[in-house]
Amino acid sequence: MTDARLEPGSPAPDFTLVDQDDREVTLSDLRGGGVVLFFYPEAMTPGCTTEACDFRDSLAPLQAAGYTILGISRDAPEKLRRFRERDGLTYDLLSDPDHAVHDAYGAWGEKMNYGKAVEGVLRSTFVIDADGVIEQALYNVKATGHVARVRQLIGV
Repeated sequence: MTDARLEPGSPAPDFTLVDQDDREVTLSDLRGGGVVLFFYPEAMTPGCTTEACDFRDSLAPLQAAGYTILGISRDAPEKLRRFRERDGLTYDLLSDPDHAVHDAYGAWGEKMNYGKAVEGVLRSTFVIDADGVIEQALYNVKATGHVARVRQLIGV
């Protein structure tokens, strides 16, 4: 578990993870454009579906503004592929089974679940600029409505 939280102005921790098609995606390879990175608990659950579909529905204006969208969960690539196909998601979903990238971003830790303290994914979104620097670090976001907030923060 980590309590390390990233702040705007911090370098975004680099990583390489596999996507829903078992292809490697490396964050630093995306430099030169912005990245919106969102961590979600589990593919195909109601809240995560809402969040993922909100990003899907906002993809065109975000891409037009130069942003790549990436979702990260602990799910295996096969499940990510089913999630992507089921909901028509048109951006990559990355698999972080050991939550190492979650840890690096402070998106793993203690949270309350039905009144009980548990360790798990802290739903979080990061906006990373073209130079690999954190512009926005949003922790413990709600599945509903936070994509609109991200768009507002980056002026899209």
